[in-house]
Amino acid sequence: MLEINNINVYYGHIHAIQNVSLVVGQGEIVTIIGANGAGKTTVQKTIMGLLRSSTGNIVFAEEDIGDCSTAKIVSKGIALVPEGRRIFPRMSVADNLVLGAYSRKDKLIQSDLDKMYQMFPILYERNKQMAGTLSGGEQQMLAMGRGLMSRPKLLLLDEPSMGLAPVLVSQIFRTIVEINREGVTILLVEQNAKRALTIAHRGYVFETGRVVLEGLAKDLANNDEVQKAYLGE
Repeated sequence: MLEINNINVYYGHIHAIQNVSLVVGQGEIVTIIGANGAGKTTVQKTIMGLLRSSTGNIVFAEEDIGDCSTAKIVSKGIALVPEGRRIFPRMSVADNLVLGAYSRKDKLIQSDLDKMYQMFPILYERNKQMAGTLSGGEQQMLAMGRGLMSRPKLLLLDEPSMGLAPVLVSQIFRTIVEINREGVTILLVEQNAKRALTIAHRGYVFETGRVVLEGLAKDLANNDEVQKAYLGE
């Protein structure tokens, strides 16, 4: 579904992503793990057209999207749930969700809104509430629901468990698995490597802008280097 081939991304003179290639197959959960500053978020921003690679290409559904605008990329079926949620705090929960469907022209938006309320019942209870008054966990659910309202084929999740209590982390990861079972392919960036490798099919380990390990999630979870560096074992 998604192929990234030999991309290099710079922030000014800083070489943030160095010759990175990765693949996400249809129906998979693929996770990227690594320390802060390893380049995980930069890869997702580059996929979304928020940053540009100086080399290589990004292919989605057999089409090169490297020169597409972010809006065009969303319309092709990719959505990003960004780090820090980035909900619109002075808009209602309902309006935040509907905004996620801004690029759609079909008549199924209300039906999908109802699905979001079924997936996240607390959002239905809070649907008229200003989004900025939600708890951190509720805001994360809202950000995920907003992303799903675009009907993505591929959902990019950036640090969905950040700052959440353990019970909410478990709930968010269960929801990610549920979304995947509904047919949405997922590329997950996550510092909670142990939980990410538990639900993912495959994974990539980033260090200073490079892929240093890749493989089945279960194999990475049992790798001595990964355990020492990221799993606290």
